[in-house]
Amino acid sequence: MKFIPEDVIPIVGAAPATTNGGVTASYISLKNAHKAWIVVTLKQAVGHATAITPKQATAVAGTGAKGFEKDLEIWANEDVATSDVLVQKAAAKSYTVANTAKNKLVVFAIDPAKLDTANGYDCIGVSIADSTQATNLASVLYLIEPRYLGGEVSVIKD
Repeated sequence: MKFIPEDVIPIVGAAPATTNGGVTASYISLKNAHKAWIVVTLKQAVGHATAITPKQATAVAGTGAKGFEKDLEIWANEDVATSDVLVQKAAAKSYTVANTAKNKLVVFAIDPAKLDTANGYDCIGVSIADSTQATNLASVLYLIEPRYLGGEVSVIKD
């Protein structure tokens, strides 16, 4: 993975919360964004093969939310306690972590060209599946690279 550019705008999509019941992060607009990354951290006290699925929507309220039709670049580290290396995974529309009790990091690279803009989709979000484990936690951070250097990005979240 290339280093993330220094001019990115960080936005919290979901503060740390239990994955018991699942997690749906806030949706954000990618208008005037060159690229975005969805960064998901997991603290799995109990092993669970948790699925993480990026979504696209027509508004930050999550209007018309649906999965991506095109595969996304994915990097993961299934045990951040033993390594800080992100390993590139096969491009896909979602990623399911290993069923292990570890702290994990998963990154999706989002090219706005992969959004269904022809039908008005210009917002992204992410859902994290129900682990049925109250002690398993997750958080979501969005990193947005502006399309124009020195310009502002119209990033709005619900």
